[in-house]
Amino acid sequence: MRFLDGRRPLAEDGLLAAAMAVLLTVVMLYSPRAGALDLVAGIAGSLALVAWRRAPLAALALSAAFMLVVAGRTQPGPAAAYPVMVAVFGAVRAGHRVAAALVSLAFLGIAVAVNLPGADGTGENLQSVALLVGWFVAAGVAATVTRHRQAYLEEAEQRAAEAERTREEAARRRAGEERLRIARELHDSLTHSISVIKVQAGVAVHLAHRRGEEVPPALVAIQEASGDAMRELRATLEVLRDSGDSDDGDGSGGGAAASGLDRLGDLVDRARSAGLDATVTVSGARRDLPAEVDRAAYRIVQEALTNVSRHAGGAAAAVCVDYADGALVVQVEDDGKADPDAPPVPGKGLLGMRERVAALGGRLRAEPRAEGGFIVRAELPLEGAA
Repeated sequence: MRFLDGRRPLAEDGLLAAAMAVLLTVVMLYSPRAGALDLVAGIAGSLALVAWRRAPLAALALSAAFMLVVAGRTQPGPAAAYPVMVAVFGAVRAGHRVAAALVSLAFLGIAVAVNLPGADGTGENLQSVALLVGWFVAAGVAATVTRHRQAYLEEAEQRAAEAERTREEAARRRAGEERLRIARELHDSLTHSISVIKVQAGVAVHLAHRRGEEVPPALVAIQEASGDAMRELRATLEVLRDSGDSDDGDGSGGGAAASGLDRLGDLVDRARSAGLDATVTVSGARRDLPAEVDRAAYRIVQEALTNVSRHAGGAAAAVCVDYADGALVVQVEDDGKADPDAPPVPGKGLLGMRERVAALGGRLRAEPRAEGGFIVRAELPLEGAA
């Protein structure tokens, strides 16, 4: 498209030069004093207008020189000034006003000296000269107006681009401020409560050890889960506060400390300590995963195990992770009492799973199994995830 846009002005200039050459050819064919040399000079002066946009000074000099030859030998009247006026317009439009004024004065002076108007009476001679001067002045004024209009349009485009850039910067700044606000709210509302839970669980475990009593597994699970929640919360707060270093909105900046499949064992161990019968199966060649795929897989397993504990008490859960070609497949299924004829109402957890999988361009299956129980299966593509 740029190539075609660049050739369009050249084609327009070529048509203008050709039309001017045809006009002068017709005028000189009806001039009794015109010869072959005059015809060639007129055509050459007209064809010089091909460069009036790209090389305005060259077009001005060539057209004025050739048309002075025509005007001095054949005296075809005002038609000899047409190519020069177009070249004057191009020179003034390009900013060469002094050169255009000098060439105009020289052309008019020489043309008047050789009786360019071709009139017999002095009155008609002066009237034709005045008309030519007016045409040259009009060409210069029109070029000046065109130049100012072009400058105004360019300035307006620059202002529009600057306004767009300013809006984008303001949007990024507001997004950063919102992230900081969310970080503060999370810190104030969650960190204190989780810290209290962790401290109280730790005190209870310590007292049980001092008394020689057996520590309840649920209490140990609370202590470990609260510690892990604190770690993940700190990582999330760091991501939210890092608004200046990452503007892509996916939480990738600073997310290296977030959980991934490398902590899958700890996650399943906590679920077991809470009374859930859970098994893990990993197939395929393990390899490094894109950060967002790794985090999404961990969160899907975490949410699925949480749902099993909450809604399928006493059920066993099987976690399967498959490192397939081009994708990571994560599946969590249980043998609970979920009925295919009465599917559960999707809550925030399932909605969050779907959003994570959709953001990565994957597929999610979350529904009751035909043989009973519930299955969550996510296929996360690895290509395109950076």
